[in-house]
Amino acid sequence: MNTKDLALLLDYNYWANRRILDRAAQLSGEQLVAPQPPGFSAGSLHGTLVHILNSEWAWRMRLQHGISPAAALKPVEFPNLSALLTRWQTEEQRMREYAAGLNDDDLARVVTYTTIVNPQMRQHTVEHCLTHMVFHGMQHRSEAAAILTNFGHSPGNIDLIYYLIERGIP
Repeated sequence: MNTKDLALLLDYNYWANRRILDRAAQLSGEQLVAPQPPGFSAGSLHGTLVHILNSEWAWRMRLQHGISPAAALKPVEFPNLSALLTRWQTEEQRMREYAAGLNDDDLARVVTYTTIVNPQMRQHTVEHCLTHMVFHGMQHRSEAAAILTNFGHSPGNIDLIYYLIERGIP
């Protein structure tokens, strides 16, 4: 991977986030926090969205600042979708600024960090951490898409290939 590939993955990540968030804005507050059946990892759409945001924030803090957050962001910190969107916009801007400063050699740098849940020390390259962040987001965006679809507000196709088609990228 090189920084051009990384930029494409990050652009895709934020494109897919926006598709989910745009549809989430069409739900009522009650639907946003409605409990979901077992199998949905964060309990509600709101919880799922906070989980995705938390992952993006935690990876940036680890990679950019060498800080492993001791605790995850909590849904209660974002009482409504507007508060969540505001934080997400800030986080996206900060991640884009961080990534824009990387060069190809930076992607191979090994980072040591501590996990939030069941704290463990781990080491991975910047490339692998950021790729994981995008794939982790996709897993949970898929859950969010299922919840939205069940509420009659499908985000449509959120696969990478549809991002590429929409952007005219071969």
